[in-house]
Amino acid sequence: MLIVSIQCWRILNIERSNYFLNAIVQTAKRGESVDDRTTACLLSKPIEDGGQWDMLVNIITKYGLMPKKNFPESFSCETSNTINVILNSKLREFAIVLHKLVSDNATDNEIKTKIEEQMEIIYRIVGICFGIPPATFEWQYYDKSKVFNSVGPISPLDFYLRHVRPVFDVVEKVCLISDPRPNNRYGKLYTLDMLNNMAGGRKVLYNNQPIEVLIKAAQESIVNKGEPVWYGCQVSKRFSDKLGLEDLKIHDYQLVFGTDVSIPMTKAQRMLYGESAMTHAMVLTGVNVDNGNATKWRVENSWGEDRGDKGYLMMTTDWFKEYVFEVVVDKSLLSEEVLSVFQQEPQVLPIWDPMGTLA
Repeated sequence: MLIVSIQCWRILNIERSNYFLNAIVQTAKRGESVDDRTTACLLSKPIEDGGQWDMLVNIITKYGLMPKKNFPESFSCETSNTINVILNSKLREFAIVLHKLVSDNATDNEIKTKIEEQMEIIYRIVGICFGIPPATFEWQYYDKSKVFNSVGPISPLDFYLRHVRPVFDVVEKVCLISDPRPNNRYGKLYTLDMLNNMAGGRKVLYNNQPIEVLIKAAQESIVNKGEPVWYGCQVSKRFSDKLGLEDLKIHDYQLVFGTDVSIPMTKAQRMLYGESAMTHAMVLTGVNVDNGNATKWRVENSWGEDRGDKGYLMMTTDWFKEYVFEVVVDKSLLSEEVLSVFQQEPQVLPIWDPMGTLA
């Protein structure tokens, strides 16, 4: 099995830093002060470990992929919070400089030159902590028939184009969300203001559909296409870390307190009143089907084999309906009606919207 290094997210750190600096300039040019809500939200978390699927597509289509064996994770990859603190501090420091340049009516070229100088520092920090990906590599492996194979020297981008894209084209995967808030209608396309990782990159796009559409698409991806499904959820609700279970019945608050918790509110109410938002992304790798209906799911998490069942969780479909917000599936699994939504001009949600918290 080909395992791709998480180091691609470290390249994302560089691209997201560049995107953040340009976003700060944009908000400054719009006349926003640092305490305006959009700018304040940007400054609260210039970069973080999370991200949206479209951000990963931006990275892969620009830089490519390589097997994990060819670029293994460093110690800093396992302790990313420390490097994020450093990068966020530098980015806020750089934002002060850029705000002053805009207020002093600096030219676009002067601002661009300053961002390039700042990005040299960011690149150096990331390179020291995570290493610089090689321009080319060789990958040697034995296939299922125990036949030795060697690929390369080859660039990461060519490796993706020649060896990964034919079986898993990231551009053909699209994002479905289920946002039941009254103002966000189903059958509409959404994006978020200032939510991206690459200047000029592919937009983060959300196709809003009823939760049943997401369940059906995820089930068909696993059963009919044999592809796992990346998804976003609020992992902490009705969750037993030790047992590795996501189940609405895992905690009986009614028995203990005489009142239930979270569930008395609808999904839309939880989103509107700050009770619920996307907080974590995982992968659906299996599904239990009873009379054609999905009843429970096998989930691969990223927190290590000492959590859950060797790193895997079990999630019920009832939990899916309440706390899953987003799935990524192949276009071929969707109806023309659902696909046509991607032709719309996206409605822009504010950066602080709960649909952007996973980023």
